[in-house]
Amino acid sequence: MKSLARFSVRRRWLVLVIWIILIIGVNVAAQAAGTAYSNSFSLPGTDSTHALQLLEKGFPHASGDSDQIVFHATSGQLSSDAATIAPVMNSLTTLTNVGTVSPLQYSKIDPAIGYVTVTFTKQANLLSTPQIQAVVSAASKLRSSTLQVEFGGNAFGQLTSPKGSPGEGVGLLLTAVVLFLAFGSLWAMLLPLGVALFAIGIASGATTLLSHGLSIAQFAPILGSLIGLGVGIDYALFIVTRARQNLRQGMSVEDAIVTAVNTSGRAVLFAGATVCVALLGMLVLGFSFLDGLGVAASVTVLITMFASLTLLPSLLAFQKHRVLSRRERRRLASDGPEPALIEGGWQRWALFVSRHPRSLSLGSLVLIVLIALPIFSLNLGISDQGSDPAGSTTRMAYDYLGQGFGPGSNGPLLVVGDVHNSADVATMASLASTLRTAPDVAFVGPVNVNPTKTVALITVVPKSSPQSRSTTTLIDAIRSQYVPAATSTTHTAIYVGGARALSDDFANILDSKIPLFLVVIVLLGCLLLMVAFRSVVIPLVAALMNLLAVGASFGLVVAVFQWGWGSSLIGSGSGPIESYLPIIMIAILFGLSMDYQVFLVSRMHEEWVNTGDNEMSIVHGQANTGRVITAAALIMISVFFSFAFGGQRIIAEFGIGLGGAVLLDAFILRTILVPSMMHYLGRANWWMPKWLDRIVPHVAVEAGEDN
Repeated sequence: MKSLARFSVRRRWLVLVIWIILIIGVNVAAQAAGTAYSNSFSLPGTDSTHALQLLEKGFPHASGDSDQIVFHATSGQLSSDAATIAPVMNSLTTLTNVGTVSPLQYSKIDPAIGYVTVTFTKQANLLSTPQIQAVVSAASKLRSSTLQVEFGGNAFGQLTSPKGSPGEGVGLLLTAVVLFLAFGSLWAMLLPLGVALFAIGIASGATTLLSHGLSIAQFAPILGSLIGLGVGIDYALFIVTRARQNLRQGMSVEDAIVTAVNTSGRAVLFAGATVCVALLGMLVLGFSFLDGLGVAASVTVLITMFASLTLLPSLLAFQKHRVLSRRERRRLASDGPEPALIEGGWQRWALFVSRHPRSLSLGSLVLIVLIALPIFSLNLGISDQGSDPAGSTTRMAYDYLGQGFGPGSNGPLLVVGDVHNSADVATMASLASTLRTAPDVAFVGPVNVNPTKTVALITVVPKSSPQSRSTTTLIDAIRSQYVPAATSTTHTAIYVGGARALSDDFANILDSKIPLFLVVIVLLGCLLLMVAFRSVVIPLVAALMNLLAVGASFGLVVAVFQWGWGSSLIGSGSGPIESYLPIIMIAILFGLSMDYQVFLVSRMHEEWVNTGDNEMSIVHGQANTGRVITAAALIMISVFFSFAFGGQRIIAEFGIGLGGAVLLDAFILRTILVPSMMHYLGRANWWMPKWLDRIVPHVAVEAGEDN
């Protein structure tokens, strides 16, 4: 680390030029290649996948995404506009990738409402923006003072999905304020911000290039910015803080920077590695949708980490003593170097924690458990457009469809049969007849058989909305009760598909993988901490803290997005939690929690190695890191919460979940619970069996000043 730091300081112009060439080159290449983001995923062997495959085989023009164009007459009945609507709707079939357009359906409940179904030849994630926009542009010409035209469905929803986060600027402004208050220097404030933004610029281009080789979700760039800004500013903050401390203690500029990189920089390297390990842990699940997200996020973390270890030291060398405030520079000139021992509020708090370890541990645990309680009502799924911001075209289409045709019209189920003879067709007809009497079914269409008589289709409209638990119950009932009863003699292969069934299968598969994922990243995290701190107890305590942080963050997400507590403040309705959110959030939270654990315990470990005094090592370690950890947490909280106001529900869930987790982690877990438990455990914190100590490789996370 010392060699890398000295090179970055002494060859600072070269390092700066290399990073500038890198950001220009990557982004030019990304612009030339274009984006290839895709929300595609495969669920081999599931009921909904079999249904989709049969639809592609038997109804190729109706196997793609089905979306709705909804009409609402502001005065009178919609039928008076039929002559105007019909020719425009008929013309849509001439557009690229538009398979069929249904006749205009009128509501019997409200004659002012109607809709047509546009079925594309591809699923929404495979359609290009111009292809979808062409349909919207053509239909929008019908809008007038007496006729509303709104668009609902996955394909149309892609057009209205926010491409960035409007609140990001506010988060950066709050970050700048926190940094300035922490440092009292404009240059010291700009360094962490500049390095993080520089790294994000490179990572964004790199993610675009990766999208051509991996299946990477469309929200990955925003998620990458969220993670990259959080960890990038944090990593730079820890190194800048240590460099400033070294300067105040009288070191030369070069020695101050080199020592900072050799000490805090080692912790940054180790913390970044733990985040990447947690994110790449998603690869063990064998799910391509998560593989792309894990790799893209890991690349972002790696770039921000290397920028902190190379670009930041070179910029610090340019700034020299200007990273200190004017008052600090005057004090250094007049009073000489300051002592290494931290005095003040954090020292007093650390001593208070050391005197009350049991009561503080118990109080912190009770608080975290209370916040985590909502997790027991967690409902995983894919939220529908009823959770979109009020006033958006997708939300208005959703509301009008529900008002005119019932809540279930927003998510019809497709019951698809593989038919070979008249007996199979009769089985489908019998099933349709039975479903019409089912208590949770609002409408069942006729049996539609394809021209080659190989596939039969029944459209089933539930009484409940797509994101309702009742709809999930109905899907399960059709699969486990109605279909087996109807096929007991013919054994016709019948499957339940449609967007809602697909999301149910997706949620069930991911839900089943969470225990394996937790075991993998907990074990990997424990092994890394064991290598770092030569201890068995510290990794176990860290694993417990990480699980508590995860539980509390999910409790917050459920309360806000599922129960609706305060969701109106961020423009989001209530509904199920996205099924892929738990695994991704667990990976990120384990990584971020490890960051704070490494920064806190590495300083304690440094004191322990030098003194062998457990009590004072914990006190001094907490006193030295308390201010910077809480400042880093405030920055991360500002960044994460700012993403909650972007209008994109999944990113808002990440923002609230991660921001809340960091708040609890830094101000409860690392400030109170971890040090109090370590005081309670005593010298056992640093215990490791001799046989294990011989096996585990020796890696210094926080080097001593003389190393």
